[in-house]
Amino acid sequence: MLRFRNLGSGSAGNATVVEARDGTQTIRLLIDCGLGIRQLQIRLAEAGLVPQQINAIFITHEHSDHIGCAHSLAVRERIPVWMSKGTHAGINMQNFDGLLHIAQDGVAIDLGSLQVIPFTVPHDAREPLQLTCTDGSSKLGVLTDLGHATQHVLANLAGCHALLLECNHDTELLVNGPYPYFLKQRVGGKHGHLANEASAAIVQALAHPALGHVVAAHLSEQNNRPELARAALAGALGRSLSEVGVACQQKGTDWLHA
Repeated sequence: MLRFRNLGSGSAGNATVVEARDGTQTIRLLIDCGLGIRQLQIRLAEAGLVPQQINAIFITHEHSDHIGCAHSLAVRERIPVWMSKGTHAGINMQNFDGLLHIAQDGVAIDLGSLQVIPFTVPHDAREPLQLTCTDGSSKLGVLTDLGHATQHVLANLAGCHALLLECNHDTELLVNGPYPYFLKQRVGGKHGHLANEASAAIVQALAHPALGHVVAAHLSEQNNRPELARAALAGALGRSLSEVGVACQQKGTDWLHA
């Protein structure tokens, strides 16, 4: 059984727990650790967990809203951490006291009942990776922080049964919003963040009869609205608005099955 729960998604911090159970073993992976450690503990408690129940951490890239308290949590609780060589360089080669593992594009990470496949994405970071998670039966795709979807991205996400997908901004709100010009160019660029319509095109390309939960994530508070992101994804999938989830900054999501 594979399930996931976002603990918070947005520019103020990102973290998602993925859990796989096979009857004899339960493995929990924390994807990104962009919250402060006290807030992370609160969010984990709301999910019915404590930090000691996290078996591994995967960091997608070095930006502060994703790396957060990863170092202090990993060292304190002795949790193995995976990230790319570029991400490690981006955080100034922090010493993880023997807990660091280097993740690479297309190289599977075997966590027992949970297998993780990282893949490269176009984003303005040193060596960003996103990932899929599977328990052998179900497949979850996690795709946040990228400017556009390459064929490599789409190939890795093919056949997913659930998606946590960036819907960072509405193009019109970004263009007419308060950001300075250079920041609008960065956010809306090919190595920035996904607009709602780009995310809709991704889900349309990936849609298949067994695709279940689709959750919009990493929404900008200034340049997007939950109803806009939900409408874009629902329209692309041919679903009602209630059938598309949104991960918010304050609460994330409930537990969802992949």
